Amino acid sequence: MKYLSAVFTVILFIGIAAWTSFSFWHAYQPKPVKLQGQIEAEEYFISSKVPGRIRDVFVKKGEQVTKDQLIFTLESPEIDAKLQQAKAGEKAAGAMAQKARTGARGQQIRAAKDQWKKAEAASRLMEKTYGRINTLFKDGVVAEQKKDEAFTRWQAAQYTENAARQMYEMAREGARKETRQAAEEKVNMAAGAVAEVEAYKADTRIKSWFKGEVAQVMLSKGELAPQGFPVVTVVDMEDAWAVFNIREDLLSRFKKGTRFIARIPALDRDSEFQVTHVAVMGDFATWRTTDAGKGFDMKTFEVEARPVAPLKDLRVGMSVLVNITQTEIQE
Repeated sequence: MKYLSAVFTVILFIGIAAWTSFSFWHAYQPKPVKLQGQIEAEEYFISSKVPGRIRDVFVKKGEQVTKDQLIFTLESPEIDAKLQQAKAGEKAAGAMAQKARTGARGQQIRAAKDQWKKAEAASRLMEKTYGRINTLFKDGVVAEQKKDEAFTRWQAAQYTENAARQMYEMAREGARKETRQAAEEKVNMAAGAVAEVEAYKADTRIKSWFKGEVAQVMLSKGELAPQGFPVVTVVDMEDAWAVFNIREDLLSRFKKGTRFIARIPALDRDSEFQVTHVAVMGDFATWRTTDAGKGFDMKTFEVEARPVAPLKDLRVGMSVLVNITQTEIQE
């Protein structure tokens, strides 16, 4: 019995010594580096190009929306008034262009022709009058002054006849080519103004350009929405990634395309991630002072990594943990 007791004591002593040695060895072993990042996702702000009062908001926080789904509508009496003005201007421009195309009215053309004929008759009369006075002048009956006056009236009548004929020709031919072209361009300009206001009018019915989950509804029915104000925020969790701030001495473990396993405590699961982006510039705000003997200060770089497979129930802000052993660091 004494022998067995001694053997047991020796074995117990050896066990205690081994356990103590292992504990001291393990305590002085370098601990693994734990990196913590967080989940981010693509965020979209749905707003309007025009200001107005919110008429209706058709979504609530937490709802899933699809592309082209109606999100909210606006009331804007100013746009309605401008649209009415633009359409009136378009009609006026069209009428002016039609007038340029069709030319003068039939009554105007006939009136111009009558004026020409009247001037033509007056010119012929003055020509005959001058002929008679010129004959009397040759016979010595009238003075030369009378003959010159009759000649001048005849010449003036000819000019009047020519001017009346030109006015008739202008009325018959209608507007010049340049005038018609200018009128047509005014029609196009007015149509562009109408299209512009109609585009603003259409933007009072705001649809989503993206799919995702409604994260925030900033304004409610009846409130004024300034131009470009984000009324609704949508987050697309299918386009999510993890963001880490990695010290430069660990950056070699996170080259673009590298895959690694990370744990997501909120989901109580591990998942594989792949590095998709490494910042080209270090973050100067997060320098880490090292031992002066090493000769430099550590900087950090932002690294983005996306899940290799879709993760159900993933939310923005969830922590992502990665453990790196000293062996991996030394490699």
